Amino acid sequence: MNLSNLLEKELARWNDIISIRTNNPRAYIHRGMVHFKLANIDESIADFDIAEQLDSRLTPYLWQRGLSYYYAEKFADGAKQFEVDLSVNSQDVEETIWRYLCIARLYGAAKARQSLLPVKNDPRLVMRRVYDLYAGDCSTDDVLAVGTNNDKRAKFYGYLYVGLYFEAENRTDEARHYMIQAFNEYEIDDYMWHVAAIHQKLRGWD
Repeated sequence: MNLSNLLEKELARWNDIISIRTNNPRAYIHRGMVHFKLANIDESIADFDIAEQLDSRLTPYLWQRGLSYYYAEKFADGAKQFEVDLSVNSQDVEETIWRYLCIARLYGAAKARQSLLPVKNDPRLVMRRVYDLYAGDCSTDDVLAVGTNNDKRAKFYGYLYVGLYFEAENRTDEARHYMIQAFNEYEIDDYMWHVAAIHQKLRGWD
């Protein structure tokens, strides 16, 4: 069974669960994540919104909605979501990088770099190097040098965020090259791998 069929089956399962547990916010988050993986971006946002309506305490934890906002081209909403996320997860480089990416799409990479929020203690070396890249303090080669080929997770994250970096710089050919490598060569069991898949699909690169 291919990935699309598996995801459709998973979507049907969450539809069944929600039909019984209509007020369970976690169920809507899970279904929203499946919708995202299927490139149903608007549907994913709708599910995350319902989860938030059912439990407003979830708002700073809805990083998945921030990603959906990015691909829905709702960049101001995305930047706001990631700013809120940082209030509870201040050491996660990814939150501030995605905020950067949203701001770059609105105002350009130079403005995004000026507003990059400080993050110091992400335990992942590759993400610390990614932060340095976006801050203008290291090269893409420095990011891609982190980890060995056996460390697929570090390699995936390096290639993913280098691809996104080049997209923010409007260097589409390089963005495409690194995003395709992240997706094809470093597959991992991680929501962010699906981000690479959706990125290619929505850009017409697959």
